[in-house]
Amino acid sequence: MTTGQNFSSADYVQHHLTHLMLNLQNFKIGQADTFWALNLDSLLVSWILGGLFLGLFYFVARRAQAGVPGKWQNFVETAVEKVESIVSEAYSRQSSLVAPLALTIFVWVFLMNLMDLLPVDLVPSLLGLAGVEHFKIVPTSDPMMTFGMSLTVFILIIFYNFKTKGLFGLGKEILTQPFGWKLFPLNVLFRALDELVKPLSLALRLYGNLFAGELIFILIALLPWWSQWTIGSIWAIFHILIITIQAFVFMMLTIVYLNMASEAH
Repeated sequence: MTTGQNFSSADYVQHHLTHLMLNLQNFKIGQADTFWALNLDSLLVSWILGGLFLGLFYFVARRAQAGVPGKWQNFVETAVEKVESIVSEAYSRQSSLVAPLALTIFVWVFLMNLMDLLPVDLVPSLLGLAGVEHFKIVPTSDPMMTFGMSLTVFILIIFYNFKTKGLFGLGKEILTQPFGWKLFPLNVLFRALDELVKPLSLALRLYGNLFAGELIFILIALLPWWSQWTIGSIWAIFHILIITIQAFVFMMLTIVYLNMASEAH
């Protein structure tokens, strides 16, 4: 971990917090001062990690055997059983989607969070040899990524509301709960706020914790070399707990929100 390239401290921090972007207006890669741009680094890393996760689980499932399981099979079976147990306690209905969704969310978010433990300068330095100037390795420290995931959950919440209650039942619930028909404008306002808070809480909680962790690692990299490894190692050990908890919280909130959408008041 070195500052390199004769950066000042402020430039070094800014450099590591800048995304590799694709301008959708002219399809050029680089900095894009426009809304119509994609953070390529977040997309690429999340796709690669998602592919590795799906590939590993598919590989293990195809080679599963009865009797004494191997290490990978035992790991996958334990993960599946733990998540199914959590879903059975937190989700009150039967669903073939919720448990696989919860498992996917936990493992995928955990893997993306885990990228925060890589040395700060490792990936940017390697890609710099290929002429890539900026590259952020932690997708979940990108608010666009966390909001994208939370919006997907929000769409599922809407779907489960309609699936469970129907158009008439959902409309009646929105207009009458919690204050009755006479105060239906207030009911609608409260319901709108309640629903909008869900994706915001999912996205901002994950983004805030991972961005803060990433920033601390960058600041540690600015310290003298003899203190980087001591302080960095202590923070990394503590951060392992944070990245695991944040993945678990994102998964649990998704299960709880889908359960709330599936229950009538």
